[in-house]
Amino acid sequence: MSSLSVAEAALTILLSLGLLLSVAQHLWTLRWTLSRDRACALPLPKGSMGWPFFGETLHWLVQVSRLFLGRCRYGTVFKTHLLGKPLIRVSGAQNVRTLLLGEHRLVSSQWPQSARILLGSHTLLGAVGEPHRQRRKILARVFSHAALESYMPRIQATLRRELWTWCGVPGPVSVYSATKALTFRIAARILLGLRLEESECNELAKTFEQLMENLFSLPLDVPFSGLRKVLRPPLLGLEEEKRRTPGGRPEVGGKTSSVLHPPLVPAAAGSQEKTSPGNGCLNPKPGRADSERSCPGLEVSRWPECECDPDLTLEKLSRLHYLDCVIKEVLRLLPPVSGGYRTALQTFELDGYQIPKGWSVMYSIRDTHETAAIYRSPPEGFDPERFGSAWEEHRAAGRFHYIPFGGGVRSCIGKELAQAILKLFAVELVRTVRWELATASFPDMQTVPIVHPVDGLQVFFYPLPICGMLIHH
Repeated sequence: MSSLSVAEAALTILLSLGLLLSVAQHLWTLRWTLSRDRACALPLPKGSMGWPFFGETLHWLVQVSRLFLGRCRYGTVFKTHLLGKPLIRVSGAQNVRTLLLGEHRLVSSQWPQSARILLGSHTLLGAVGEPHRQRRKILARVFSHAALESYMPRIQATLRRELWTWCGVPGPVSVYSATKALTFRIAARILLGLRLEESECNELAKTFEQLMENLFSLPLDVPFSGLRKVLRPPLLGLEEEKRRTPGGRPEVGGKTSSVLHPPLVPAAAGSQEKTSPGNGCLNPKPGRADSERSCPGLEVSRWPECECDPDLTLEKLSRLHYLDCVIKEVLRLLPPVSGGYRTALQTFELDGYQIPKGWSVMYSIRDTHETAAIYRSPPEGFDPERFGSAWEEHRAAGRFHYIPFGGGVRSCIGKELAQAILKLFAVELVRTVRWELATASFPDMQTVPIVHPVDGLQVFFYPLPICGMLIHH
């Protein structure tokens, strides 16, 4: 009898907790429903606000496909609650166009609170209006055509040495981790001009990796939270090294604290970009014809000016048209950044719904690429030919269908450098080494917090003797 009473009591408690959670979730949803702009007759977008305080953040972190299901269920504009704020998620070229061209009028850039806390208020990412224009003008010198041309020999030499190092590893190389560290070294030593010992560079790379992994997290400075892991102190070693290093980048001058982090944020994204095209080159998806798989390598080998030339230039890279198509297609399928964040400056209409003033808006790069209807082949397939001559003819019409680096006044300032690194990496990869997957199949790709293969992409590398002399150049 007593055991039955205990069971009844436990059941009663469970039912009460379930009822309490249900009421709390209903009140949470009602709270945001009532926050709509009553001066606007349009309804709020459809969607779910998740659980009190957490919203759908936990679902997003462990199951990013939930946002994909949200698009399938609610359409290209739907509401949710992520990282502590109500958010309207937007996709589709026309909707993205409205946001990107409405900067300073309809919307203003505002990234999640965790990103603002970790990066500070004096970065390019957090600047708005005139401060943003001034900081972008300063950084533009670092990414000018002349500056990029001067980086090319050192970047190419660094890539060769790295590939040779991979060939010397007795087992498989975790390409994802290795390319992240490689891109950090390129950013620190070549872009910023820092003189770092290998141990210092590796330690800072780990710190920076932790920063990137927790850039988008709940804004809670509590033990074991993502924010606490990197809040004290993020990348201070870089600033100290920058002050100690003579002959650093003159373009940056004494404004280290205000412009140091922004170049490194795209650099981290660049490490993901580098991993993604590495994935595409290393193991194209099953079913691809052998001729298509080898096209980038064949293009390099057929071009006398490129083959084993230790000093490629931007002009020479520009002649590799098919390689350019491959890079574009990889960035279309796996954009390194999932989207951009804005805050509504006023209530406005988007696709028949109201976007209330003060709400966050996120435009999805990945969803926009996946739903673009301008391509001749299905958007879910890997087809570099979609960026061939036919694309060039209709490029203006596809301006907001293809946005791997964002768009408008806040487009990625380092996109030319990122694409140059990707092309150099692909060229050195196909003419310097051969490779084999260490796993039976190509790894699945995760997109949270940023694009990455689930197993790190385990690959064996072997040197090609025909170009071995270049590595020791």
